[in-house]
Amino acid sequence: MQPNTSPSPIGTDAETRSHPWVIVLCMFITVIEGFNLIVYGSVIPLLLDDTALGLTDQTTGLIGGLVYIGAIVGSVAAPWAADRLGRKRVLLFAIALFAAGAVLTGSAISVPMLAAARFVTGIGIGGSLTTAMTAARNSSSARRASLVVTITMAGIPLGGVVASLLAIPILPAFGWRPMFFVGASTALAIMVAVALMTIPTDTPQEIAGRLWSTGRKLRVMFVGRGLVATLVIAACAIANMVAWQGLNVWATQAMVDLGYSLRVALLLTFTLTGAAVAGSFVAAWAADRRGSSIVAVATSSCTFVGLVGILVLPLSLPGTIACVALTGLGGHSTMNLVHTTTADIFPLSVRATALGWSNGTSFIGAFAGPVLGGTAIAAGGAHELLSVFASSAAVCVVAVLGLVWAGRTSAADASVQRVIPEADPMRGLTRRKASTARSNFSRNRAVGSTIDTA
Repeated sequence: MQPNTSPSPIGTDAETRSHPWVIVLCMFITVIEGFNLIVYGSVIPLLLDDTALGLTDQTTGLIGGLVYIGAIVGSVAAPWAADRLGRKRVLLFAIALFAAGAVLTGSAISVPMLAAARFVTGIGIGGSLTTAMTAARNSSSARRASLVVTITMAGIPLGGVVASLLAIPILPAFGWRPMFFVGASTALAIMVAVALMTIPTDTPQEIAGRLWSTGRKLRVMFVGRGLVATLVIAACAIANMVAWQGLNVWATQAMVDLGYSLRVALLLTFTLTGAAVAGSFVAAWAADRRGSSIVAVATSSCTFVGLVGILVLPLSLPGTIACVALTGLGGHSTMNLVHTTTADIFPLSVRATALGWSNGTSFIGAFAGPVLGGTAIAAGGAHELLSVFASSAAVCVVAVLGLVWAGRTSAADASVQRVIPEADPMRGLTRRKASTARSNFSRNRAVGSTIDTA
């Protein structure tokens, strides 16, 4: 889809300035988030062997899911807080929160303490992820939107790779607790970088976000055709993450169940992650030229075709590698492109709230996928698991087609009234406020944005 073509004086056509250092910082933030999010899975065998905690398989899985429930809370609350306190302050608070959660996790002496620690970690991760993504997108030009979201979100799987590599020497020598202290230390380090970094606050994107009240933003998203677009985004995010995150958790076990050795299964899991990172940059390049929702149709189809291919093709290592790579490319890239489309389909004033919604609903899928996968593999092995994930991928393809329709409707309507009413950020403002906002916008175009270092 093409960017929203609102005729307001603060529209996406004004998104011409880039702040690359902010974008790089946001990527490093998501690397640390990815480490603290995924490290739990790396230490599960040692957690289960820790007799002081007395965890069962079921309890371990439930605690692992609590981080995503917390992330939903953080994703929804962060945009509201950022509009009042500024993105920099919210970033610092959210990073401090998941650093505290990591320390508490490493210090846990009981199951309730461990559960509470992972929930707190999730709130911090959800809040910082949504805020970092919004800050990065607001610091980029419109023609590089997909690439910027991809660069930012690439930090999540990269953080997971770092966690896996560090686990190899640390777990046998020191146990599971130091892994979380490492996560807390890296979070504190990135906090210093955020504190020293200047983040733009008077770009057209940021000005637009402060012009509307929370109630008005919610009305845009949940009334009329705005509601349709909002529900389609949720369907895309949930369906995609059920398949993608579910496969991330269960891929190794599924490959073993199909008859591959553990070593080969781990190789296939690495292929899944590697294809996700590499493929997302190819998808971003295409999306910045053809439109994010159009390319999302192709990437979501890759996920579906890859999963079906594993199910129906004769079992062979080359064929499985190809299908796993297709699935990896599709799952990660589709979520990035859904976020990019979400950022463009609504007016600038609603961007942060809309990204909070797409992130929050993606965490619902991230929680549900592993749970559904566990139930499926217990009931019918790898074939049942892959069938469930393929069905979810099919739902995602249909939902993304709906997102294409929503995007085209938005682009075709210059006033955006047919999709999302009240697209003009100046409407409803007092004359003095509107004059001030236009003055700020004009100054930005002439001499660049002013920076808040608070």
